Parts: sequence; structure tokens; C-alpha cells
Amino acid sequence: MNQVVLSRRKFLISSATVAGGLSLQLIPSELAAAPAGKAARELSPWLTIHADDTVVVTVPTPEIGNGASTQQAMNIAEELECAWDMVRVEFASFTREYKQPGSYAVGLQPFFGGHSTDHDRMPYTLQLGASARERLKLAAAKRWGVPPSDIEARNSVLTHTVTGRTLRFGDVAAEAASVELTQEPALKAQSEWRLLGKKQPHKLQVPAVVDGSAIFGVDVTLPGMVYAALLQAPVHGGLLKSHDADAVMNMPGVRAVVVIDPSKTPGSPVQADATFGLEGSELRSGVAVIADHYWQAKKALDALPVEWELGLGQFWESNEKIRDRQHQVLDKWAGTPLTKAGDVEKFEAAKTVEATYSIPFCEHATMEPLNGTAKYTADSLELWHPTQDMQQAFWVAADESGVHPDKIDIHQTLVGGGFGRRVIGDDVRTVVAIAKQYPGVPVKVIWSREETTRQGTYRTSLAARFKAGLDENGTLQALQGETCFSGMALNIGYTDMPYAAAGNIPNVRLATSSLPMHIMTGAYRAPCYNAHAFTVETFIDECAVAGGIDPLDYRLNLLSGWDPAWANCLKVAAEKADWGRPLPKGQGRGIAISNWPHSGKPQAGATVCAVAHVEVSQSGELKIHRIDFTFDCGRIVNRDAVLAQLEGGIIFGLNMSLNEGLTIENGAVIEGNFDSYPMLKMSDIPDIRVHFEALSGHDRFAIIGEAPVGPIGPAIGNAIYQAIGKRVRTTPFRTHDLRWS
Repeated sequence: MNQVVLSRRKFLISSATVAGGLSLQLIPSELAAAPAGKAARELSPWLTIHADDTVVVTVPTPEIGNGASTQQAMNIAEELECAWDMVRVEFASFTREYKQPGSYAVGLQPFFGGHSTDHDRMPYTLQLGASARERLKLAAAKRWGVPPSDIEARNSVLTHTVTGRTLRFGDVAAEAASVELTQEPALKAQSEWRLLGKKQPHKLQVPAVVDGSAIFGVDVTLPGMVYAALLQAPVHGGLLKSHDADAVMNMPGVRAVVVIDPSKTPGSPVQADATFGLEGSELRSGVAVIADHYWQAKKALDALPVEWELGLGQFWESNEKIRDRQHQVLDKWAGTPLTKAGDVEKFEAAKTVEATYSIPFCEHATMEPLNGTAKYTADSLELWHPTQDMQQAFWVAADESGVHPDKIDIHQTLVGGGFGRRVIGDDVRTVVAIAKQYPGVPVKVIWSREETTRQGTYRTSLAARFKAGLDENGTLQALQGETCFSGMALNIGYTDMPYAAAGNIPNVRLATSSLPMHIMTGAYRAPCYNAHAFTVETFIDECAVAGGIDPLDYRLNLLSGWDPAWANCLKVAAEKADWGRPLPKGQGRGIAISNWPHSGKPQAGATVCAVAHVEVSQSGELKIHRIDFTFDCGRIVNRDAVLAQLEGGIIFGLNMSLNEGLTIENGAVIEGNFDSYPMLKMSDIPDIRVHFEALSGHDRFAIIGEAPVGPIGPAIGNAIYQAIGKRVRTTPFRTHDLRWS
């Protein structure tokens, strides 16, 4: 990171005058034939410096509360040397990316999703700031007739160090647009950073969120806008059989009743990018009432007579049947092996450990319910949406509307919680499908909380079975595992677990199998890893207990020779949590460690470790007293932002493990609102202590928001065992009988 090398793809940095200021953007060299000024005016640039010193950074990263947009602005501001309080952020438009491909394609791809630190993108945004700074210095040097080397840029002021003369950035921004650099400047060494890793600015959207001026999807208001309330088949995959629109058309404010028919998607008139897919964004059969106001639409929808054909739900009528079928699959040990070493069948174990674990479907429970606004005409589509992936939303909108992409405009809003729910675009498709049937008018579609909950793309339901062979010393010598998925299947933290990757278990066979069903699943804050961390770390703990070895020492032995940051995270967390210090009966400590998204690679991803201190009363009431948490993501650029992500992830992991699990009856989700789907309250939050001492300083800035959900559940479960001798192998923990005497 001390010196940028634009090796993956050659980029040029073009400049143009915009309203008396300087505008810069990155352009791939193969597109450089287009006049730079024309390109800058046609596209939303990455960086604009206005005459009043305002710095506007246009980012392709939606803001889902994790500070993604702020991070891109920080990267640019570090090299630009501007005053941070003059920085503003605007969202880029994938429409412009489509019209001139490559405008935002820095790093590996034009990622229009919500990650905050992309190691492949960071050098390019730093380079933008450096280029702008040098252009400003050159413009000032020309005005003063002095060498640019005599000019210092700091805090949005250019100073001639010899005479003390000064100019503001805005004073020379327009002149800087005409400056041509003979070569792009080298970046600062990280030791010279003044903002990244040094200061902790608040997220740029926070003041607007606090004063109420921030625009989330549900806040969009447009002239002539109408509202739609939505009802879809209660069983995923079911179809609308009949409805009686006439029964509600005379109710106050009602304008129309429209049917959502999955068979009537026209498809995009042009081919989407080869790396893009529409899987998971399918339309769901339903009906919507359009009215002047949302409450009018909702009241009419509640009164609408509707009948459904429920489809395949009859075969999966309950949680018990789903779990039974998953276990039947696992009984066969016939899944596809993905990790193999030695021969698990031939090892003669002194002791065998076996366990089966189950994870239910879970809802994302975002603060902002699903919503979106669209205005459709025969040859245009305009969409306002709180999506997590603008590129996905763009192509889903094109596919559902049939409008040529040249005529589609998407406006990104702030997102009131995503956690993966707003990635695949089924919500976008539904909004467009409804707006198509009421053309020429902006239509805001709002899912009620009940509809949002029951029409999710849930956390994957997963069952896992493990069998371990221990030698006479209790050491793990053979490990056999198989998972059975009902939905999205990713194996991060399972088939690449470091215990196997480190080579300290000579005989390994890890396999997967699937059990397709009608319930929709999708990304859910570290997809599938959130379940694998629970099953793997609980089973490793069971092996340690069976072998008569301290669970901390057991992990350290299995990880010997592996990335030392793992051992360091374990040791620091244990030390901070007073590991080994005696506790009263009914109290216990548990430990767990995991990594997202590169568990099987040393010095990659974010390694996280948790020690939980719990107490279980004799009546079975569970209380989490404290969580000690360590991590290694290499380096960090904003301590407060990282701390907020870790604390939020820990709380997410707490609720996921303690409370969350959907109930399936007759193929449909029963829970609808927070009265039946419990969320942790502030009074339920334990003492959370995040320790930074395990940071390795390795030259990476790994994403940190998803990793912390992993070790929380198994750390608590392992602590419960230490406290009362009961092993919990399923979540949520609230369903377990933890009474003891």
C-alpha cells in the first residue's frame, strides 16, 4: 500500500471544469479515446471540488449503516489533504456505469454493493485524492509563478512555504481542471497518514439521520405519488387462485387492485453482464391495492377476499419435518466430499465423539421494512430504492420492466438495515411489477412488517453431523463431517476450517448434501458461516471435553503451525476474560474462534475470537454477563467505525443464537412481528469488551462487519456446558430446558 501499482487494469484520471470547480474520475485506458471533459460532464464523477471548497465524493457503495460511503470519502480525503468538515458524499448511479462501462470499475470489478473496505479498490481512491491534490498545487504554482514543490496542501489550503501566501482549494479548482500531469503522483507511506488510522470521524450520514433530513427508501416522497400495500402467497411458491377486487374498490382512496403474476415477466431487451445473474430475484405471486395513502391501501388489502393455491408447502409443513428429513440425509453419510486427507475409516480411535447440530431459518428483521418507489412508462423507468446492490437492482428492473437499460434511472437511498436481505432484488422486481400496472405515476410499494417477515429470503436452515476419532491422549486424529442445507450453500468456515487446513488432523473427510425446498433463502450477515462457526466450534469443544483437555489448549494445539494471529486472538481473549479462574456453580466460560471470509487462508480475512461468561439459574434462566472479544483484520483505518461494526455484529450474533428461529406450519412462516419474533432489548445486552491488542498489523484491511456474528453463539453454548454440564446443539437457546439441580 505504500506505492500503488495499477497492474490489473490501466486507468487514467481525467479532469474537467464543473460549475467553477474541479471534477475528476477514473477512466479505463481503453475508454480514454472519449474526450475527458465530455466524459466528466456526462458521468457522475468520483470527485468534485467546488468553488466554495466543498468536496463531493460520489461513491458506488450503498450506505447500509456500516460507513461504506464514509470510508471511500476518507480514502480520497487522506491524499487530497482537504478539510474533513467540507466533505460530502453522493451515491453514484449504475445507469451511468452502464452507459459508459468502467466509470466506477476500479479494482477487480464495478462493485456497486455495500462493503466499506475493499482492498482492491483502496489504491485507486487514494490515487484520485493524490491526483487532485497535485493538480491544485500546479494550478496555484502557475498563478504565483513558483515551483509546485514549494507549495504545501493541508486542510483545504494551499500554502507557498517561502512567502506564506495562501489560496483555498476552491480558489484554483477551476484552473486545476485544465492541468495535465506528466505522471500520477506516488502515494504517501502509511506512516504519513493523518486521517486513515489516526482520526475517527463520524459517519457522514449521521447528522442527517439525527435531524431527520436523511432519505431512506421509505421516506421518498414525489409529486403525485400513490401507495401500494402488498400481500403475497403465504407459502413461498404458492399462487393467487382468486380475489374480489370489486369488494374494496369503493373504499376511501382506493385507485386500483393489481395482480402480481410471475409468468408475465418480459425479460430485459439486452443481455446483462456475463458475471451477473437473476437467481433468487424471482417474482412471487400476490396482489396489491393502490390508494392515495398507505393506510387506505392497507385497510383495503386487509378487507380484500383472497384465495391461494399453496403449492409445495404441504410437503414441508413443519420445522420438525424439515429437521427429520435433514437428519435422514445425514444418516447416509453420502454427501459430496469437498475436503479430504488420509482415511477417516481406517483410523482406529481410542475414543469416538459424535454430534448432530441444527440451525433454523432466521429472518433479517431490518429496522426499515421492505419498500421501493417506481415510475413506469412505456419507454422509461425511474426507481428510488434502498438496495444493497445497485447493479443487481438495475438489471432486475430491466428484466421485469422490459424497458431498455438506456431508459432506466435508479436513485439509491439510504438503507435502514440490510444484512443481506436487500441484495438479490426480489423486492425491486415486485415494485416494478406493480408500477407497470399503474403507469405514469410514482408508486411507492410498502411491505408491512408482517409481509416483510413472512416473505423473506431467510438464513439457510442447516443440519450438520460430525464424527471424531481421538487417540489415547485425547488428540483429534480423524474428523468426518457432513452438512445438509435447505437453501443457499456456502462452506466458508466449514470445509476450509483451519483445524483441517493447518494439517494437524491427519484424517479428514468433510462433505455436503442438499435438501431443496420451497422456502426462499439468501445472504444473511456472513452467509452460512454464521451457522458453520456454531457447529464447528461447538464440536471442537466437545472433542476437548471428551479428550480431557482444556478447550483453549485444545484449539491452540490444533492451530499450531497456522497463522499465529489465530493463537494470539485466543490467548488475548482468554487473558482478558480471566480464563481458568474458578467460578461459582451455575457459571461458566466458553471460547470460540472463526474467520470471515478466508478461514482456510493464513493472514487473510478477519479472524475473530469470543469468550462468553454466562450464568444459568437452577430454574434455567440464562444470563450473559460478559463477552470478551478479540480480532485480527490486519489493520484498521477508523477505530470507532470498526468498534461499532464489531459491537453491532456481536449483538446480532447474540440475538441470532439466543432468540431467532422461524416457525413453519403448513408450509408457511407463522411469525409476523416483533411480538412473536423476539429481539434483544438494551437491558439484555451484556458487558461487551472489544480488545484491539490482537491486531497483527499485517498489510490488509479486511472487512469486519460480518465476522463477529460467528463465534458468539458457540462461545455462549460452550459456556453453558461449563456452567451446568448441558450441551446445546441447536439454536435458538431460548427453546432449551436449562434447569439444573
